[in-house]
Amino acid sequence: MSDSRYSDLERPPLSAAALNRALVRPGSLWTGVTVVESTGSTNADLAESAREGAQEGTVLVAEAQVAGRGRLGRGWSVPPRAGLTFSILLRPEVPVADQGWLPLLYAVAAASAVRRLCEVDVRLKWPNDLLIGERKLAGVLAERTDDAVVIGMGLNVSLRPDELPVETATSLVIEQAACVDRDPLLRAVLREVEGHYRDWTAAGGDAEAAGLRPAYLAGCATVGRRVRVELPGGRALTGLATGVDGAGHLQVESAGERYTLSAGDVVHVRAAE
Repeated sequence: MSDSRYSDLERPPLSAAALNRALVRPGSLWTGVTVVESTGSTNADLAESAREGAQEGTVLVAEAQVAGRGRLGRGWSVPPRAGLTFSILLRPEVPVADQGWLPLLYAVAAASAVRRLCEVDVRLKWPNDLLIGERKLAGVLAERTDDAVVIGMGLNVSLRPDELPVETATSLVIEQAACVDRDPLLRAVLREVEGHYRDWTAAGGDAEAAGLRPAYLAGCATVGRRVRVELPGGRALTGLATGVDGAGHLQVESAGERYTLSAGDVVHVRAAE
């Protein structure tokens, strides 16, 4: 019984059949949910499916991910069934210049779902990490594949302190969340993503008109704080994070000058000492 996916009763497996019954309906964004026992990276697998013509709304969930990646290739791994590790495939018909909002949109939606269902104060760290206090609960990674965008998330659910991938992370169990059941959590996140995505695409990718930029600013823990921004080549910028512009770029005032930084410009953003 030790090799059974039911051997750890505190971490039951997800049911693809139940998820498809709940999420895949006429008119829904979601067109199919697949759950696999283990893979290297759900983003990499779904990107390959995108190149082969997979539909928008395809969802891939892995009970274990052995080569998960965060932003800039950072590793992200948790014990089997201790988190939610999944990716979605989108084919947005909005200008490419506006598609940089997608990972921020996803983070807003996920934070809203977790906040509502789990009754924990989830905030956003620019560009798209989910925090409780100063600790990381989840990370989001978006990657373009031809005309598609694949967005993956790793959300720590039942990890104990000794299982955290880094000491600055946390989990819903550690934070004593009201819900630590992965099935309703996944459903809630995907439904929130669908709602925000429909609003954003209906607005032609305009984050202001869709209400996305105001929602992001309302939930962002970075804006309004002094931050240290680590840049490529060992350079750093320290100043006040004053806002996020219409393209989703972070605005920082330092030494009387305003800097506008895209996620691709930045290695790390931390609260200034």
